[in-house]
Amino acid sequence: MGRAAGEDLRPRLALAFAQDTVSAALCCRAVRDVVVVTDDPAAGAALAALGARTVADAPAAGLNAALEHGVRSVRARRPGAAVAALNADLPALRPEELARVLDFSSAFPRAFVSDAQGIGTTFLSAAPGTELRPVFGGPSRAGHLASGAVEITAPGLDSVRRDVDTGDDLREALALGVGPYTAGLSASMAPAADR
Repeated sequence: MGRAAGEDLRPRLALAFAQDTVSAALCCRAVRDVVVVTDDPAAGAALAALGARTVADAPAAGLNAALEHGVRSVRARRPGAAVAALNADLPALRPEELARVLDFSSAFPRAFVSDAQGIGTTFLSAAPGTELRPVFGGPSRAGHLASGAVEITAPGLDSVRRDVDTGDDLREALALGVGPYTAGLSASMAPAADR
């Protein structure tokens, strides 16, 4: 019974993380628009209600193909656009930290931010006219370095680095201060965890 409840909670947590990530990105002064690639109708509707533009995962070939599809969608409307891919599991994301990352990244053709563990990637950008060339998944930090992307190592970007893959990651995100969707869901989980 506990396992079934935990499995039921995962999609709700994933959506809450995405809602907080999208909300923070939309509040960032340096972000013109947010495109979400998804085939999940409930997630698409919830994120569109926040102001994101959703596109179907037409390639249906995994995360990196979905990111490339999102870039094509953006550049079909604005051919000269710089683009950035951001993990959807950054519930503590702060708009001002994202603005700093975007400012730093604008100096390079491609740039990225590694996750808090220094293994994965939470952000990848490409300047106008430059391909994104994502290699997310597993040790993607090494993959992005090998692909020629420049790593942004500035201090004070904790909310951009703090993705949530484990319970410990969630506790660290909560300590940083998560957005209202994750905070609300986490508060509703607390009494059940105390039983």
